Amino acid sequence: MQKIAIIAVSREGASVATTIMRLCSGEILERSDVAARWHDFDAFVFIGAMGICVRTIAPLVEDKHTDPAVVCVDSLGQHVIPVLSGHVGGANTLAEALSVELGARAVITTQSDLTGLWAIDTLDRRFGWHKQTSTDENRVIFAFVGRRPVALVIGVRDEGTDYLRSTCPPHVTIFSEEEWSDDVAGQFEAVVIVSCRKLDSNLQVPCLCYVPRLLTVGLGLAHAAAPADAVWGEIYADLCCRQHLHPAAIREFATIDVKADEPVVRFLQAEGFRVRFFTANQLAAVSVPTPSATVARHVGTPSVAEAAAILDSNNGHLIVTKQKGEKWTYAVAEVSPNGGHIEIVGAGPGDPDLISVRGRRMLEQADLILYAGSLVPKTLTDCHKVGAVVRSSADMTLEEQCALMKEHYDRGHLIVRLHTGDPCIFGAIQEQMAFFDTHGMHYHITPGISSFLAAAAELRSQFTIPERTQTIILTRGEGRTPMPEREKLHLLARSQSTMCIFLSAAIVDDVQRELLQEYPEMTPVAACYHLTWPDQRIYRGQLRDLSRIVHDNHLTLTTMLVVGEAIDNRSGLSELYSKTFTHLFRKASE
Repeated sequence: MQKIAIIAVSREGASVATTIMRLCSGEILERSDVAARWHDFDAFVFIGAMGICVRTIAPLVEDKHTDPAVVCVDSLGQHVIPVLSGHVGGANTLAEALSVELGARAVITTQSDLTGLWAIDTLDRRFGWHKQTSTDENRVIFAFVGRRPVALVIGVRDEGTDYLRSTCPPHVTIFSEEEWSDDVAGQFEAVVIVSCRKLDSNLQVPCLCYVPRLLTVGLGLAHAAAPADAVWGEIYADLCCRQHLHPAAIREFATIDVKADEPVVRFLQAEGFRVRFFTANQLAAVSVPTPSATVARHVGTPSVAEAAAILDSNNGHLIVTKQKGEKWTYAVAEVSPNGGHIEIVGAGPGDPDLISVRGRRMLEQADLILYAGSLVPKTLTDCHKVGAVVRSSADMTLEEQCALMKEHYDRGHLIVRLHTGDPCIFGAIQEQMAFFDTHGMHYHITPGISSFLAAAAELRSQFTIPERTQTIILTRGEGRTPMPEREKLHLLARSQSTMCIFLSAAIVDDVQRELLQEYPEMTPVAACYHLTWPDQRIYRGQLRDLSRIVHDNHLTLTTMLVVGEAIDNRSGLSELYSKTFTHLFRKASE
């Protein structure tokens, strides 16, 4: 929680100060105390004239990275103005929060906020990255907020890079590490790099480099390897010079538990690094590129460095295999922050605009998109990121689909399994979830708009009508897959509800025969083909004509059949609603 000082410059601002005090639990200061307490608070809120605020803080201002946030509120509480440390110190955020609570207007002058651009100078604090000190920072920011051509090079995947990808402005071009080169850099006026690797050594354009802490270093150590600082120095030099990795990207070290008291381990802990320990059995269970029979004889596992790095990275990707020194070995893995994850996403009825915000965000971030190609338009996947694998499952067996998803999952990837409509309605996800459960794979379901909802919208019909029908039945006809005896269509039809029948155009003769056992033959019907797709077609009629409508128009399985008097029903509704609401108002007044 921020520590906030509140200064009421005039008597008129006292009530505003009291309100802010109640909201922020701040401390009231006299103006004369500001200089002495300048570094005791995260933020100062002046209530009064801007000129007095500026004259008070002017002698105290040093650097935006160390100065506290300063906000000025007029004595009537109508305007809230960030004065100092807008981004870095959090003055803009504080001003926005105070404006909401006071019912005031926040007057933000920072260009990136006004244009909705990233607060590029605070990405390190927001996402826990290390920012490489650079004299180019202001030049990069100037180019970025000026909407000049800027390159964004992304070498890792974490919350921060997912955010950058999903909110990337048009003047920024995203590159992977593999696509990036010094020759490409000449096309841009500035470069922002988010990577654990050193990619900026020969750049001739302004560059700002962020280093996520996503590397784990597995150590294999000879007994009493010393001097400890020299051993670490050798490893450090190898990381920097040969592997071109940023030491700042190291999150922690890992080794076998029998080495817990080794001098090198103690040295690293004293330097502030965390060191994790694994048993020989844990390490032996990990498959590694370079196992050693000698290591297995000495400590009971064929690998220490590589296996420890992989385990400590949540089974992430090994980017540096075992490297050997005189008294040490090390290997490096890149952390999968959340490990692999599978998101089963409901694609909606077909129109790309009808997928949920969460579903689209998942598609934009996914490393693998596996979509039901026979039912889901490929245009839904057009928002995929550069480098993503996009694959239709139409020609794949269930086993092939699961194997592909597990391959990506084991690499720590985000997988989107894209199903039509909402996955819970005839979505065929049960077998996939059973596979995920068996293999301990993490997954989640993002719901989608079902085609029966699209049918109601396109038919401009309310499927529930007071005192007529209050039930919607979602079902299908009996084809090759048998229906439970109690769910036969003619039994469900007894309720005279609105019925939405999936996957049944091919057996429409049987469907019509069963429905006619209970529905009157004049009951309205609609056959809705490819709902919300560009080639959508809808045919209305009566139940006695349903089979003919489907056959004459050559409709296929991707057709929703809707039956019930709710279709296009407008009669008597005004009178009915009038009576209903009159009754409710009378009850409320009693």
